Amino acid sequence: MLKTTVFEELKRAMKEKDVLSKGVMTLLKSALDTAEKEKGSSLTPEEEIAIVNREIKQTNQALEGAQNAKREDLLEKEEAKLVLLKKFLPKQLSEEEIVALLTEAGVTKGMNMGDAMKIAKPLLAGKADGSIMSKVVKSMI
Repeated sequence: MLKTTVFEELKRAMKEKDVLSKGVMTLLKSALDTAEKEKGSSLTPEEEIAIVNREIKQTNQALEGAQNAKREDLLEKEEAKLVLLKKFLPKQLSEEEIVALLTEAGVTKGMNMGDAMKIAKPLLAGKADGSIMSKVVKSMI
């Protein structure tokens, strides 16, 4: 269970006095706890991955804001947060692997983008970045 792993990482960060890691793990643990309380039961692995992806998306937005503001100090911090968060995702698939999976699942040339994404999203959830998934689907249809 991802929540247990995050808690272990949080304890490790506290022992090692790793402020950045402690902050990221606290944030992630809090997001997982909140989602679990809202749901009223334990989260599925897919739901946990969705929460990690949401945190990665928010960190990417903060990174973009830091780049626009030319804040080098924040850039390093946000990039380090991304590295920490991404280690909780399953191995990300390459574009070739995505094409192979989608071809097997029935995505073909001439297919409607919406229909293709309906096949791709559940199949690739947590295994591929959304922008890469969209790019591959567009190239296939």
